[in-house]
Formats: sequence, C-alpha cells, structure tokens
Amino acid sequence: MIVDCAIYRDGQRAQGPEDLSDALAEARGAGGFVWIGLHEPSETEFDLVAEEFALHPLAVEDALKAHQRPKLETYEDSLFLVLKPVFYEPQSDTVSTGEVMIFLGDSFVVTVRHGEAGPLKTVRRRLEQEPELLAKGPTSVLYAIADATVDHYLEVATELQTDLEELEAEVFSPDDGGSRHTASRIYNFKRQVLEFRRATGPLAAPLNRLAASGPLGSVPFVNDKARPFFRDVHDHVTRVNESVEALDRLVSDILSAHLAQMSVRQNDDMRKISAWAAMAAVPTMIAGVYGMNFDHMPELRWEWAYPAVIALMAVLEVLLYRLFKRRGWL
Repeated sequence: MIVDCAIYRDGQRAQGPEDLSDALAEARGAGGFVWIGLHEPSETEFDLVAEEFALHPLAVEDALKAHQRPKLETYEDSLFLVLKPVFYEPQSDTVSTGEVMIFLGDSFVVTVRHGEAGPLKTVRRRLEQEPELLAKGPTSVLYAIADATVDHYLEVATELQTDLEELEAEVFSPDDGGSRHTASRIYNFKRQVLEFRRATGPLAAPLNRLAASGPLGSVPFVNDKARPFFRDVHDHVTRVNESVEALDRLVSDILSAHLAQMSVRQNDDMRKISAWAAMAAVPTMIAGVYGMNFDHMPELRWEWAYPAVIALMAVLEVLLYRLFKRRGWL
C-alpha cells in the first residue's frame, strides 16, 4: 500500500496529486522531487509505480519478493539500493531484520518497506524539519535513510555487547557456570550475531561505491557534494562490522570455555565416582573371600576373627579416603 506521497520544492512539502505521472511531471516542472513510500505493496499496486517511474523489471522483482542482501545496482533511469534495518527486542534478546528498497531517479524517490523494522517514518519527519537538507534533492533522502539505518546498527551492537558480558559472567560464575541451559543461550546468541552480520556485512561495498569519487567511482543520480557524507556512513558501518566480528570471536571463545568447564566438571565427577567405587571394592572383596564355603580358612575359628576383619575394613577405608582426599579425588 502507498503510505505517503508528497512533492518537495526547495525543502518544503507540498501534497502531491493522486495521479503519479502528474506528480512526477509537477515535481520536474517545479525543480523539486516526489517521494513515494510503500509498505509491502502487492504486485498490482507496484506495477503502476514501476510503469510511471520506468523502474527496471529486475529491481521491481527484487522489491516485491524481498529477502535480498544489501546491495547497490544502477540502471539507465534509476538507482536501486537495498538496506536491512535491524530491530533489537530486549525482552527476548533477539535481533530481527526488515528490508528497505530505495529507487532513486533524477526527480523521484520510491521507498519500499518490508517488515516492521524501518526508519522511514522518522527520517521523513526529520527531513521535513530540516528544509535546507531536503532542498539538496533526492540524494538527501538516500543519505538520511542510510545514515539512520547504520546509526541504529551502532545501538544494536551496544545492546549485543551488554548481552555478551552477561553471558560471560554466567559462564565463569562459580555457581552457575555448569547450567544445562547455558550452552543453548550461547548458541542462540551466536545466531543473533549471525543475523546481525547478514544485515551489516554486505552493506560496506554499496556505501563504498556511494562514497567513491572520480569517473570510475561515480554513481549516477547521486550528488557529488554528498559523497563525503556517504564516506562518514561507510566509516560507521565499518566500525559496526568490526564490532560484529569481535562479538562473533568472543562468543565462540565463551562457548569453548563453557564446554571445557563442562568437560573438567565431568572428569571431576568421574574421579569421585571411581574413588567411591574403589573404596566400596575393598570391603566387598574381603567379605567375598570370607563368604566362601571352605572349612580350612585362616582364623575362621578364631574368636576375634569377625571384629578383626571389620576393623581391617574400617582401617583400609580410612586410608583410602585420606589418599583420595589428598589427591583431590574427593
């Protein structure tokens, strides 16, 4: 569905006509641009937009199907950029992603949003409060959306860092380090980091193209004066990617440490079981020998034979207990 449609002249909003071709013609005639926002449009709804703005069919197909990696593609009449906004849910400690597709032309911007995570409403409201920035044309919209998306990446990275510190404290806690749920929590966190990486990692190359200058790096429909701003966004996403790499390495190290702790604890348990089994074997052996039905056995008819054997068992048990205790088996 079409969420919003407006014409911007000199940084000021003017409600666009209902007919999209009239809106584009009016924007071009007034030296402004038209910005149309759509949320999960149907094929029928988007066909009209694609026809009026001469959008490339391959980009239209990507915008309708979604589930795209962040990328930048240039066509004859438009520029196509895919972003993946990230949303962090603190109650469940989960990361979810949406998708924002941006079609940029000489006098138009078409944004297509999939999912709930997306900065478009906030970006439009902020730009309308900064007419000097909005007056720069469609490039200002492209920059503002990319900047808002990457800035939110930094916030999510901070939240994930906090979660990782909590996991680290749990793993190395003397009381709860061996919890049966710790491994599943670590694995789930690793999945959240992977989901985050899918959004941030591929975005570095498109932003680098937008920030590049010169004839080989020039991207059509992007104002050359905006390239330093895209360079700043590229620097931010590079920092985010470095944070994600560090998170991934740390969570792998924490998982290895947790598994090593569990292995050591299991070895301790096995040593304790072995020690108690050895202590139980001694009196069992002695009792088994004297339980055999033989007439001629040493001290079998001796009056103090029974208490002597019991005392021998007790002495041997004490000696074994002290030996295993000294070696740390008990």
